[in-house]
Amino acid sequence: MWGNGDFRSPALVIETADGTRGADFRYRSHEIREGKYALPGLPAAYLPEGSEEEAETLEVILEEDLLGLELRLLYGIFPEHDVITRAVRIRNRSGEEVWIDKLLPASLDFTGGAYDCLVFHGRHTMERMVERIPVGHASIGIGSRRGASSHQHNPVMILAGRGTTDDCGDCYALVFVYSGGFQGSAETDQYGTCRVQLGLQEEGFRYPLKKGEEFVSPEVILSYSKEGTDRLSHNLHGLIREHICRWQAQDGRRPVVVNSWEASYFAITKESLLSLAKEAAAIGADMLVVDDGWFGNRKDDLRALGDWYTNEDKLGGSLAQLAEEVNRIGLGFGIWMEPEMVSEDSDLYRSHPDWALQIPGRAPVRGRYQLVLDLSREDVRKEIFRQICAVLDSAPIEYLKWDFNRSIFEACSTQAGHQGRVLYDYVRGLYEVLEKLHLRYPHLLIEGCSGGGGRFDAGMLYYTPQIWTSDNTDPIDRLRIQYGTSFAYPVSAMAAHVSKSPNEQTGRVTPLDVRGLTAMYGAFGYEMDLSRLSDEEKQEAREQIRQYHRFEDLITAGLYYRLSDPARDPYVGWAFVRQDGSEALVHVVQQTAQANGPADYVRLKGLLPEGLYREEGSGQCFDAALLMAAGFPLPATDGAYRAHAYHFVLEEKTVP
Repeated sequence: MWGNGDFRSPALVIETADGTRGADFRYRSHEIREGKYALPGLPAAYLPEGSEEEAETLEVILEEDLLGLELRLLYGIFPEHDVITRAVRIRNRSGEEVWIDKLLPASLDFTGGAYDCLVFHGRHTMERMVERIPVGHASIGIGSRRGASSHQHNPVMILAGRGTTDDCGDCYALVFVYSGGFQGSAETDQYGTCRVQLGLQEEGFRYPLKKGEEFVSPEVILSYSKEGTDRLSHNLHGLIREHICRWQAQDGRRPVVVNSWEASYFAITKESLLSLAKEAAAIGADMLVVDDGWFGNRKDDLRALGDWYTNEDKLGGSLAQLAEEVNRIGLGFGIWMEPEMVSEDSDLYRSHPDWALQIPGRAPVRGRYQLVLDLSREDVRKEIFRQICAVLDSAPIEYLKWDFNRSIFEACSTQAGHQGRVLYDYVRGLYEVLEKLHLRYPHLLIEGCSGGGGRFDAGMLYYTPQIWTSDNTDPIDRLRIQYGTSFAYPVSAMAAHVSKSPNEQTGRVTPLDVRGLTAMYGAFGYEMDLSRLSDEEKQEAREQIRQYHRFEDLITAGLYYRLSDPARDPYVGWAFVRQDGSEALVHVVQQTAQANGPADYVRLKGLLPEGLYREEGSGQCFDAALLMAAGFPLPATDGAYRAHAYHFVLEEKTVP
């Protein structure tokens, strides 16, 4: 803490009315109890109702007598996943107002060893690229000042020993369960102690705390592995799948969706949507999702956000009529909304211009020609919730794609009082709306999106159990994007679609099997005009959907292994292995081709070492130890961008 003689980066900075910074919290008591703590108004790991899994809470109470503050450190322990969570609650028991200027709920010190820090940087359409940086005496820093977790950095840090790989070595993960601005850092001090921190972005944050008020921090997920980053990922995947994501499919599976965006963009009509629905049903898809353009006077991105009523001229009737026709074709029905945004050319903005975040007297700073609604205000939240419910109640809607297509530039509210609390209260307001939707529509599947993967974090996964991984649907780029995402987040959370070739974002030409296999690395779907597929391609798409549904439980709940590094290796390989080792699904995409080059061998992971496995396609049997030590060769190809799928089934166990 600031003011106690520790000159390293503090985790907590408290300021009093006269500008004094400093606090001296001392231990008073602690409590250990069964179950997992909850955080009011914030997402946090939980124990599902009826779960037999054990969890415990450690609560440590500290007090600052001079300032009259109480600080509670909350630790949640999930032994089955090798995970500890941590959050902080601060209560002002004095008669004076104080300000929280900085709060990082995770601050860890490592007293020895040489470490690297893995961070996940990127940009719009190229998110979560892995970068491994040696931790030294200069600080490594990541963060977001954008009001969302951002495309540029993800709120995840992994501290790994210098020799740590996917398969062996010590590593520690920190994952922030929060969807707003954050900061993280790692550095070594003069005595060789490494400090790693993760928490709230301090720029733009100065939270006032009056007498009797309490501030609750978001939590951080912490995990350790001595068996490399694959095991660390398994810990995080299991925790997030089972204790962060709350939506459960009624039939045990997620729908294969066909989204209208890249098929029609804004130019949707009833005829085009029903035509797409018929094509989708013919290949075996489960749901049609109507993307942007169905509401208000929405014909481009200049207008109509905030006017969430059906454009009946465009859709040839009500949303209910369209949904019912889609249902008769045999598909579920979903829609796209961007509830946090407003266009200046909209009925909502003309009625309530003060509802947008903007600095009075200045021209607004626009992003994608739109402004951000002030979710720190209760009246705004109530109206957003009312509008969404009116839409969802009007038709049989089973799926909602929730988008957020710009950053927050002007963190200024007309009602917030102190502006240092606006961004935090905004995120709390977003969570409030999403929680109310979850309670009112428990079976509604909400997919998160933020210009693609700009708000892909554990906080959003609490409310939206799958997130559109990136606006970039190019399969070769997606291999790298999904690879980086996999270090912390489970495959079931990554929405991935097959799109057309040449690709809309890159112009790259790739075969349909490569696009399909890459999209099976997540919540599967299609985003294209299916009528443009040939009869042979439609049959191939039908087979892709059949294969996805056949292996869906293995893909979404199996142990996931990275078999190569897409930034280094000529192929990208990954495997899904049943927890008991009885079955493995291996997918490989070759990125490059070489003239007269050496054979590429794929080494498997996670098999039972004493097992004999039969590969379904060839009928051949392989010794597991050989598959994991030497691997098997990929077939020679006549070019780049070739896809291969292998299904290994345990035939018998040999006696060592």
